[in-house]
Amino acid sequence: MTRLSWSVVPAPGPLGALTVGSSPTGLCLVTWGADPERVGVAAARLELEPVEGPSAAAEQVAEYLAGERRRFDVPLDWRLTHGTQRTVLQTLFRAVPFGSTTTYAELADASGAYEGHGYTAARGVGSIMGSNPIPVVVPCHRVMAAGGLGGFGGGLPTKEWLLAHEGVLAPTLF
Repeated sequence: MTRLSWSVVPAPGPLGALTVGSSPTGLCLVTWGADPERVGVAAARLELEPVEGPSAAAEQVAEYLAGERRRFDVPLDWRLTHGTQRTVLQTLFRAVPFGSTTTYAELADASGAYEGHGYTAARGVGSIMGSNPIPVVVPCHRVMAAGGLGGFGGGLPTKEWLLAHEGVLAPTLF
């Protein structure tokens, strides 16, 4: 059986740690905290054997958290996403670089996945951000509500830390 390599990357501030998983195709999973159980679930869905060990993806996540990397260039394995979710997340990954933000509605428009859906498009994108299997690398923290930060699966302190890390928020504001 092919392997899903995973490791826990220590992280500063409210992040604490991230669990990073890579298939032979590429990075497929980033979870909040040390979460080997979630690795097992992802491995089962991908029909892979979970094996703890280092990866280029985990190294790049550690470099990002240390302020040494602004762009991820490891291949991504999108198989834990599907349909509209994949379209929106791939648009986010390509179109919203380090230090930038977008709104849920703008991302819905840019992805083309919700044409003519108005308000429900922004809500749909919000749900997709909450189900992102590769947060931080596919930067759902860069997606904001029209009137503020919006929600975040890793918690608002984590979103604030990531945005301050990228220079979007002043660290003294939270």
